[in-house]
Amino acid sequence: MPAAKKTPKTPAKPASKPGAAPAPAKARAKAKTASAPAASVQPPVQLPAQVHAALQAATAMPVAHQPGTDLFDYFASNSGRLIFKWMHYFDIYEKHFAPFRGRDIKFLEIGVFHGGSLQMWKNYFGPRAKIVGVDINPVCKTFEEPGIQIEIGSQEDRTFLRELAAKHGPFDIILDDGGHTMGQQIVTFDEMFQHVRRDGLFLCEDLHTSYWKEWGGAYRSPYTFIEYAKQLIDQMHAWHSKDPESFQVTPFTQSAFGMHFYDSLLVIEKRLITPPVSRATGKASF
Repeated sequence: MPAAKKTPKTPAKPASKPGAAPAPAKARAKAKTASAPAASVQPPVQLPAQVHAALQAATAMPVAHQPGTDLFDYFASNSGRLIFKWMHYFDIYEKHFAPFRGRDIKFLEIGVFHGGSLQMWKNYFGPRAKIVGVDINPVCKTFEEPGIQIEIGSQEDRTFLRELAAKHGPFDIILDDGGHTMGQQIVTFDEMFQHVRRDGLFLCEDLHTSYWKEWGGAYRSPYTFIEYAKQLIDQMHAWHSKDPESFQVTPFTQSAFGMHFYDSLLVIEKRLITPPVSRATGKASF
């Protein structure tokens, strides 16, 4: 089942290290995230035939009930705006999102599509949450309602992302479910992770596009988000570096508490991290 809603063009090659500015990319049409004036309402973005077929198949498939998962229960009984999700994501959402329910939080979802997931987040987190969506399609601006604001722009446009952060940030949770190209995912993380609050979360979905040529991916290509994320694993362990000239502590080292990789989804927990220490207690045995 395709992960994006419109076939993208191949992204520009990003910088070799996470945190560095990727090479400039030419403007391109994206699945959910290209710059467009919010004032003019245009026809909805047309889905590629293979994505449209997958979406039709997914909406026709019966949804099995999973007890104890509020988000999935909402999804299964949804009669409102369209929601398009991989089924195994719901357990992951519940695991990481539950502590944020009923709190004053800011939740940013990049990729609005038909607006159903924004309504789901609003319902799940409660009336104290502020939900912000970003999308390519100006029509999505009409999905705004109390508690939900929508900005129209490109997730690969650094200027737009900085304006977005200045206007709405910082965020407790950022969920990248946008165009899923390599450039989009890398630029979004590079610009927006710093705008996640301490004790917040950053999620990037549909990582399988790192293996799909149409989205700029390829197995073990150094320019995919998967390979980029592997460098983040290195950075998280930089406290233990024995080579301070080439392997140094970075702002990511000082703020990444954990990286949780699931099928097609990465969750990064953000905290204030200090150099790790070890201790011993008890009596020696030899």
